[in-house]
Amino acid sequence: MSKQLPSTARSLPIALIRAREGVMSPIREMLSETGITEQQWRVLRVLSEYGRMDAKTLADRSSLLFPSLTRIGATLRDKGLVTQTRDDKDRRRQFVEITATGQKIIDDHGGQAAQIVADFKTKLGDQNYETLLDLLTKLDPGAPD
Repeated sequence: MSKQLPSTARSLPIALIRAREGVMSPIREMLSETGITEQQWRVLRVLSEYGRMDAKTLADRSSLLFPSLTRIGATLRDKGLVTQTRDDKDRRRQFVEITATGQKIIDDHGGQAAQIVADFKTKLGDQNYETLLDLLTKLDPGAPD
């Protein structure tokens, strides 16, 4: 006889989906006035934090599939929020960098984004917040052991 599945009320996949919605709701609200998507925000945030990088690394750090990043990068470039340049030695390799206009979006909404994080920390408590991040990292197949 096979084991019974846990109740959907205690199902990790369902709980993660519900939690994601709870986390993303205030972020979506913040982004509604920017004209950029959640994925575009992630790309700009990574570029703002780490600086110019190759597209493969950017896709990994932004938690995007490479084909999705290609499309998102083109949109951000067309909006003037990033620049894309080819490597002089390997023309297949592309570098992406945030522009001053893209950085302004991050800067203009940084306080609001920080408040969203502070609200989560208040709700969970600082230690639980950090523990949650640590536990979620353990489920990330790309994270080091």
